[in-house]
Amino acid sequence: MVEALLHDGTAIPVRVNGDGRALLIPADVRPRSGPEAQTMREWGADPDLGPNLVSGLSHSYRVIAADYEGHRMAHPAPDTLTPENVAADFLAIADAASAETFGYYGYSWLGLCGLQLAIRTNRLWALVMGGFPPREGPYKSMLAVTRAAHSAAARAPEQSPEANLPVEPGDWDAATIQTNEAQTRQFVTLYEALQDFDDSTIGVAPDLPRLAFAGSADHIVYGPRWGDVTVRIGEPLAAHEHELIEAGWDVQVLPALDHLGAMHSDVVVPLLQAWLGKVDRQQ
Repeated sequence: MVEALLHDGTAIPVRVNGDGRALLIPADVRPRSGPEAQTMREWGADPDLGPNLVSGLSHSYRVIAADYEGHRMAHPAPDTLTPENVAADFLAIADAASAETFGYYGYSWLGLCGLQLAIRTNRLWALVMGGFPPREGPYKSMLAVTRAAHSAAARAPEQSPEANLPVEPGDWDAATIQTNEAQTRQFVTLYEALQDFDDSTIGVAPDLPRLAFAGSADHIVYGPRWGDVTVRIGEPLAAHEHELIEAGWDVQVLPALDHLGAMHSDVVVPLLQAWLGKVDRQQ
């Protein structure tokens, strides 16, 4: 275990497992159990995701794992979580693990941050962007959602009576605010910085192997208290599939899976193993 010093002066633990080419995964690799694991399953998430990513990939790669999201919730960067600073943080994590070049896999907002990393460095040997399309990304709708979350957190609402009712997998509109003002404001800062980002003209190195994947049913409908928007992820990925392939991307639209389903370890681990293995054979 080593530590990386991030842009805001905080230190994040970095875990390294396996041998081979370096692969950076900004994920929580702690085992989950008990009520925490049960709640995750009720929402449709996979509590074994992190450990399974490490065990499934460290046989072939030197997996560099750092729980960047968890770190940012514990150490918010409300005014400085910009794409430039996130990219600098990932490079600092790679440096701490002595990885001059590395592959990157991120999902959802960490997937979009992987794209921002790729346009700012030539140190990547592969990029896997899951749960966020590299064309027609939902930057405006995510800004609306994060602004709504920030406003609710700033008002410090009391937990609603509905909070303890049974949840339905994928019912994001029923989620309650569990974060504070600084935690939510950092994501407002991130998405505000991306409002002028034109992902149709991104400058990813043309020879960088890159994969984008998402579930075909990955669209999240939010009601009025969340900005009354729909975050579309699978739809734009499918709509731009041919265009992306022509631009050098590999694309996988996973049938019938939603946002959480497409990040389960039984989906992601074999997908990563197969695609990264193909990249290794071609390089």
